[in-house]
Amino acid sequence: MNDYLIKAMAYKGMVRAYAIRSTNTVEEARRRQDSWATTTAALGRTITITVMMGAMLKGDDSITAKIEGGGPIGAIVADANAKGEVRGYVTNPHVDFDLNNKGKLDVAKAVGTTGSLSIVKDLGLKDYFTGQVPIVSGEISEDFTYYFANSEQVPSAVSAGVLVNPDQSVLASGGFIVQIMPGADEGVITNLEEKISAFPPISSLIQEGKTPEEILGQLFGDEEMTIHEKLPVAFHCKCSKERLEQAIQGLGNEEIQNMIEEDHGAEATCHFCNEVYHFTERELEELKED
Repeated sequence: MNDYLIKAMAYKGMVRAYAIRSTNTVEEARRRQDSWATTTAALGRTITITVMMGAMLKGDDSITAKIEGGGPIGAIVADANAKGEVRGYVTNPHVDFDLNNKGKLDVAKAVGTTGSLSIVKDLGLKDYFTGQVPIVSGEISEDFTYYFANSEQVPSAVSAGVLVNPDQSVLASGGFIVQIMPGADEGVITNLEEKISAFPPISSLIQEGKTPEEILGQLFGDEEMTIHEKLPVAFHCKCSKERLEQAIQGLGNEEIQNMIEEDHGAEATCHFCNEVYHFTERELEELKED
């Protein structure tokens, strides 16, 4: 099954929701990062939530999420656009721990709990929209929930989960974001809170083969739900040799000449996809001339 997300409304327009299957996308990120199980869970949750937030945007708008919790995996960075394209990386992918006391991957221990979650949105305006909140648990979903409530003032329930196979590959990954619209009845809020608190782990539902539509249908029960859009989701990196050429030219001719004389060429690796780009002495000379 290909990855995709859906956008929906329920409770007569008082609730907005997004749900996603992200198994293949997270597996591609894991493969490129060569991440270990606990790190994969942290990175996968971040990617899953970020691509749903990207789906809230329009046109060529984009969003970048950065989690710096002070834990051993370092920073997690993910960025996405309104087209369902997402990429992400983690500073230290080779971090893993025993299961926590709940029998789950100890994401909070890997992420840490003493830093911040930062969101930057490029909405095509002169200035970027930025928001930052402290890490509240290091479990990722709760941290994004706190961000929505405090930085965007949108009461939200955020859930993302990743199951990892014994061979380190991703077995299942998915998530949902449910948001209360202004003017919603207190009864609706209470009803939703009860349903969400009793809802099974999202990764288990994905593993069982549940679709995003079925997941929201199970969550909302008998409430009428309208699906507005279905969007394909995939790992997509924006890096290219042309972009790196521009970056090298930005260093100036003196620095390029040093690369030629000292290294007899240049090599650059993309943080997100680990693609390696090589530049020969001749190519560097041409960049100087340009």
